[in-house]
Amino acid sequence: MDHDTSSTRADRAAAIQQTPRHIGLLLFDGVEELDAAGPWEVLAHWTQQHPEDGWSVSTFSKDGRPALGAKGLRLGAHHPRRELPALDVLVHPGGPGTRPLLRDPDHLDWVREQRRTVPLLASVCTGSLVYAAAGLLTGRPATTHWASLNTLSELDPTIATDVDARFVDDGDVVTSAGVSAGIDMSLHLVARFAGAERAREVRRGIQYDPRPPI
Repeated sequence: MDHDTSSTRADRAAAIQQTPRHIGLLLFDGVEELDAAGPWEVLAHWTQQHPEDGWSVSTFSKDGRPALGAKGLRLGAHHPRRELPALDVLVHPGGPGTRPLLRDPDHLDWVREQRRTVPLLASVCTGSLVYAAAGLLTGRPATTHWASLNTLSELDPTIATDVDARFVDDGDVVTSAGVSAGIDMSLHLVARFAGAERAREVRRGIQYDPRPPI
């Protein structure tokens, strides 16, 4: 017999909203603006319009300061890394700023630490290069910006690079191709966590219906 009354369901919904699962979007100097803003638009629209789904999203940087994007746009962070809420998803964007991160032991160690505690790691564009440099993509399928596919293979020849996919979902790691592909990946995450119909609602809400003029 179903004893789940409307008041019980309301209580459960309230409890979910009090302790939402959290998505953290990393910012850093040299981040490609749309790598960050595209996923933010999708994920923030979803979590703000549908808090009953039990998710939240915020941005963060290493020190909590704004990041200067690759094309000069300054992007604000909600948190410094040390004050970041416990994450269920980490989104690592790409951009020219990933190149120094590939050689930054502190950043690579931090990424490896996230692998031990965060259920799902996602990347946009050349963010996957950082995951590869940290040793997190060994023997796994992945993708990145088309111009960096060779670099991804050079960083770890065991990676099965997908040259055609907009994104690659390998369970606890999801990588996307370049720049605008982060929007597709983020809609996929909404579908994965809240269902295809919710993802369609978000897509309609942000009026994402690519029809290139050329």
